Amino acid sequence: MPHAKPEELPSGGGGRWPMVGDGFRSAQWGDMEIGYTITEGVDCTQLYQLGGLPGGVCTCPHYGYIFEGSIRATYPNTDFPDETATAGEAYFFPAGHVLIYPEPTRALELNPA
Repeated sequence: MPHAKPEELPSGGGGRWPMVGDGFRSAQWGDMEIGYTITEGVDCTQLYQLGGLPGGVCTCPHYGYIFEGSIRATYPNTDFPDETATAGEAYFFPAGHVLIYPEPTRALELNPA
């Protein structure tokens, strides 16, 4: 069974996510992607557009826990309201979102691969 401390996960998903660099560490374990985000703050809107994501939104649902900071999810071209999860909270953001990290944040995610 695989196991690792979050900071030991491969940077950029071991090459699968080259545009994110050291700010996102992840590994695919079975049918799950285990990810650890460490950021000083970033708005992913342009990253999603430049990365060629359909409609400029993330098509993967995200499940996670925030150790420090916060994450805001926006849902462009929908009636869904913005959501913000903060330190000490578990979260679920459905597919079709854009993530914004308004402050330094550390979060662990467990997502479908």
